[in-house]
Amino acid sequence: MKLGDVFDPRNNALNAWRLALAAEVILWHSFPLTGRSVSYEPVRQLLFSLGVDGFFAVSGFLVTASWIRHPRVRDYSAARALRIFPGFYACLVVTAFVIAPLSVAIQGGSATKLLSSKAPFEYVLMNSALLILKPDVGGTPTGVPSPGAWNISLWTLIWEMFCYIAVAGFGLAGLLTRRWFLPTLMVLAAVSAALLPPMTFPGAWTIQQAVARFAMMFVAGALLNQFRDVIPARWSLVAVSLAIVAGASLMPDYRVIGAIPLAYAIIVSGSLVHNKRLRLRTDLSYGVYIYAFPTQQLLIVCGVGALTPLAFFPVATIATLPLAALSWFLVEKPALSLKARLLRKPSAATQPAAIEGSSESSDPKIIIMAPGLADPKDDRDASGVS
Repeated sequence: MKLGDVFDPRNNALNAWRLALAAEVILWHSFPLTGRSVSYEPVRQLLFSLGVDGFFAVSGFLVTASWIRHPRVRDYSAARALRIFPGFYACLVVTAFVIAPLSVAIQGGSATKLLSSKAPFEYVLMNSALLILKPDVGGTPTGVPSPGAWNISLWTLIWEMFCYIAVAGFGLAGLLTRRWFLPTLMVLAAVSAALLPPMTFPGAWTIQQAVARFAMMFVAGALLNQFRDVIPARWSLVAVSLAIVAGASLMPDYRVIGAIPLAYAIIVSGSLVHNKRLRLRTDLSYGVYIYAFPTQQLLIVCGVGALTPLAFFPVATIATLPLAALSWFLVEKPALSLKARLLRKPSAATQPAAIEGSSESSDPKIIIMAPGLADPKDDRDASGVS
């Protein structure tokens, strides 16, 4: 069986995978946010990377397929924007006007003073373009191992958006349907990553390193979509792919060898599983991703950071789920419904008969605490959500 034969857009486990990837990001953050570290470099590299890398691979698979099926800039742009921005803006507001003041009150300060200052508004406005320019709200959080940063996870969203823009650009140029193009991009990204210094934590990453990383992972997923008619879908190959990823962690940058195997393991396993319980029509992955970091910081303010990372992880995950659920039901799901209505209007207007009948320097750096993203859900026919 080929991947194209087993992948059912409406019956797959990719939403379950995305939720697991979001949880992996929480697991990773549980170490530095509680002031601990992972001493063994291969394990640290995978913990640091797998959640976000997996998100980008799934996104590359679904979003590229979406463009190829419906190559209309207006529809595509509306779908991408309505998936990313409503939840993102709500998270900024909740962080600035609820979570940050609550942390101040817990520590014996004046929440009213913070709320009456310009700091919450600055946090929302300065970060509103997806580029996280102001990580703190009036200097908070304080008294934690990672002070002055409420949600470093959000830094990946702008790279996700860049990938979306690239898909539209390459699609309009007619390159996405050329069988040679994506393999060429993959080789260029892998060679660039091999030549650049490895991305390590903690550290300052260059924009070039980030471009190579996200290009590799997004294109890896896009490649699986492009060659789905010839790629075999077998559990044995999923196991081999995971073994390759584990072995590649011994390299400075595991993605040079492990990007495609990781994408294969996630996408093929998600396509092979046709279990109704794993078809997760309520997609909490994005909400878990964007709310986990501030939730973890607030828990640490409350003293929960005294737990070991492995004990802190389930507590943080459970505490994040209600916020993720509120995000889904109050913000994300209504936005997706709006998207569906907006995308139906052009076809209704244009086909009435058919309806009646039936970043300054040459080597800029960005300071990154840890990876985080969540890959936004694709449109209904690609994501398996109905």
